[in-house]
Amino acid sequence: MHDAHHSHDGHDHAHHHGHDHGHGHAHGGHVHALPSSSTAFAIGIALNTAYLAAETLWGLWGHSLALLADAGHNLSDVLALAAAWGAQTLGRRAPSARFTYGLRKSSILVALGNAIVLMLLTGGIVLESIDHLLHPVATGGTVVMIVAALGIVVNGGTALLFAAGAKEDLNVAGAFAHMMSDAVMSLVVVAAGGLIWATGWTWLDPAASIVVSVAIVVATWSLLRRSLDLALDGVPKGVDPAAVADSLRALPGVADLHDLHIWPLSTTETALTAHLVRTGAGDDDAVLAAASGMLAQRFRIGHATLQVESVACAAACALSPPDAV
Repeated sequence: MHDAHHSHDGHDHAHHHGHDHGHGHAHGGHVHALPSSSTAFAIGIALNTAYLAAETLWGLWGHSLALLADAGHNLSDVLALAAAWGAQTLGRRAPSARFTYGLRKSSILVALGNAIVLMLLTGGIVLESIDHLLHPVATGGTVVMIVAALGIVVNGGTALLFAAGAKEDLNVAGAFAHMMSDAVMSLVVVAAGGLIWATGWTWLDPAASIVVSVAIVVATWSLLRRSLDLALDGVPKGVDPAAVADSLRALPGVADLHDLHIWPLSTTETALTAHLVRTGAGDDDAVLAAASGMLAQRFRIGHATLQVESVACAAACALSPPDAV
């Protein structure tokens, strides 16, 4: 922390700045709960890639759109695991003169790209399923049941690799939930295969593929919206800006605040900047330390940059209006 003089559009004020972390990038305020070793990611990606290839081949050979639809969903698993692995690696890179926050935000961009690609793939499968409903094609029910049943084992086993980390990290929790939902959805495909084998109703295959596709769209829509919000520097889900502002105002020595900004550094880290208006003469360092500690402990905001101003200085600050950026 240091004393500094800044000019806000011609106004010369004395401020105290604090860049207090109460944390480090590997400890304290934020948690990186992704597996410490890349082994879990490598195993998960290898299993799902092999299953994806097998499911696609059997789906084409057996003319099963249900299998192809499920393969499209399993493609999202591979992409999600690869993105998490890549984000883990990029997130550990040190900041540079050009990328002063490092490359943490790459995880947000990858999530957004995955969501868009998956939506496009699913749309194509739905169109093909409608065509098969109108023009039925013979489907091997036994093949559908066997391959989909294997998917239950692969998806369920992969989910177990991330079960422990899912309790602490949102990205891992998302991957865990995605894999477990795939295991459940494979049951739908198994059921369709059994009914086709028993009844010969081939229309059940495209019908099941539409059901799977709708479930994919529902799940992916949430990912698309959240990743788009984060890409546009929206306040991360789970952080209430009003509660943050009230908590800062309630700190001893703080009369008010303005120019509050909260945005994601990555899918797991949150940053904040704000101007705190002190009540009078006092220890600015103590105010900064209390604010940083509270933000890290209560809101898991580990990267806080705070500026302390007097009442007179705040009144002249060009950033004090609510609509100022």
